[in-house]
Amino acid sequence: MAYQSGNFAEALTDLRAVRRMTGSNSLLPLIADCERGLGKPQKALDTIKAVANSKLSPELRSELLIVSAGARADMGKLDAAIVTLQVPELTKLPPGTPRARLQYAYADLLLTAGRLNEAWEWMERAAGSDIDGDTDAAERCEEFAGISFTEEELDSED
Repeated sequence: MAYQSGNFAEALTDLRAVRRMTGSNSLLPLIADCERGLGKPQKALDTIKAVANSKLSPELRSELLIVSAGARADMGKLDAAIVTLQVPELTKLPPGTPRARLQYAYADLLLTAGRLNEAWEWMERAAGSDIDGDTDAAERCEEFAGISFTEEELDSED
């Protein structure tokens, strides 16, 4: 897929076409993230603002929040990005990928802001929420703790 390979212009064209055909909002996080990838964080925010949040599933809303926060960080508004993710879903979503991804993004922003203790706490929460194993939050927690294993070290222990 063009999105996964970083070809955001092509991906944006394809995603918009699919959205027009289906009428679904499910691709909005990818569409907005493509705008970010093209260096247009304000356009990403505008894309997200055009959607009525009350009609979105909690999972879709959390993905849009992650992209919104990233766009704000791209614009140099790190504090605003952090506040963007200070939402009830951060702890109220059931354990699983959406909550883990939201907590992971929040931890990353805290880390970028130099708030290491808070970042580590939220990365640990993300690891605990990631019951599906869709993030590398557990590995990131090990990095926070100063424990970093390479594959060579793991292979030599066998």
